[in-house]
Amino acid sequence: MTDNVIEVKNLVKNYKGAKKLSIDNISFSVKKGEFFAFLGPNGAGKTTTISILTTTLGKTSGIVKIAGFDLDNEDREIRKKIGIIFQKPSLDKQLTAEENIRFHACLYGMFTYRPTFKLMPKTYRDKVMELAKVVDIDVDALFNPVKNLSGGMQRKLEIMRSLIHTPDVLFLDEPTQGLDAESRRSLWKYINEIRDQFGITIFLTTHYIDEAENADNVCIINNGKIATCSSPEKLKKSLLKTQLIIDAENRDALIRELSELDIPFIIDKNIIVPYSKSPQKIFAQLKTELSVIKIHEPMLEDAYIEFLNKKDKIEA
Repeated sequence: MTDNVIEVKNLVKNYKGAKKLSIDNISFSVKKGEFFAFLGPNGAGKTTTISILTTTLGKTSGIVKIAGFDLDNEDREIRKKIGIIFQKPSLDKQLTAEENIRFHACLYGMFTYRPTFKLMPKTYRDKVMELAKVVDIDVDALFNPVKNLSGGMQRKLEIMRSLIHTPDVLFLDEPTQGLDAESRRSLWKYINEIRDQFGITIFLTTHYIDEAENADNVCIINNGKIATCSSPEKLKKSLLKTQLIIDAENRDALIRELSELDIPFIIDKNIIVPYSKSPQKIFAQLKTELSVIKIHEPMLEDAYIEFLNKKDKIEA
C-alpha cells in the first residue's frame, strides 16, 4: 500500500486551439503529511495543474489519484478530502465570517443547515472555536461581515473554512498574494501550526520562493514540463556553493594577496570567495587585516533563479 496522498502520472492538458500543451506529460507524487512546493514562472502550468488536482478543471489524459481516489470516477470523494485556498479571495463578503464557514460545512454534507450559529450542533460550534483559536481570529470577528475584516484576517478565515471538514490535503494557490510582509509571516505561522497539529499534507504554489524554503520537496515546472524535483537542500547544493565573504579597510592589498595566492574571488559589495571546507587556511595565509568575515549560505530563491537561467541557456 502506497503512502502517497497525491499521485500524478503522465498528466496532459491541451486547451482547444492552443499551439502547445499547457501540461506536457508530467508525473510526480506527494507523501502523506509532506510539505510540497510546486514552483515555476508565470505561464509554466502551475495554476492549470492545481486546478486539475482540485477537480475544477478537466484533464486531457493521464492518471491522478488523491487520497486513494481516482480523479476520473471518484471526483466527489476527492473533494471531500481536500481543502483549497484560492489565489483570489473567494469569500462572500456580505455574509459574516461564521456564515461563510457554516455554508461551507453544510455544502460538504457535514451538518444540516441551521439559520444561526447557536442552533448548529455542538460538534460544529466546537470545531469553529478550535480553528479560530489556531489561526488567532477573535471570537467577535467571527460574527462580523467579511467586508469589515482586513485582508490578512480574511485569509485566516479562508484557512478556517478550508479546514472545517478536516481534509487530508490543503492546496494553497498563491495564499499570500496581496498581503503585506507582516501578514505573510503571520499566515505562515498558522499554516505551520495547523500542519503540525493536524498532520495535513500541504501543496503550495507561490511566486514568493522564500515561502518554499522549508518544504520537504520542491518541484519546478517550466513550459508545461517538470524540470526537476528534489529537496530544497539538494537543489541548492547541486547549483550553488556556500560563499565566504570577506573585506578589508585596505581592499587593494587584500585583492593583491588573493591574486598572488591564486585564490579565486569575485569583487562585489564585498569580496566573495568560493567556500572552502577549511577557511582558516585562507585566513592563515592572509596578512591584510580583515574587516568583514561572513559565510553566506545559498537560499532556495538563489537556486531557483540559477536553475531557470541555466535551463534557458541550454534551450536557447
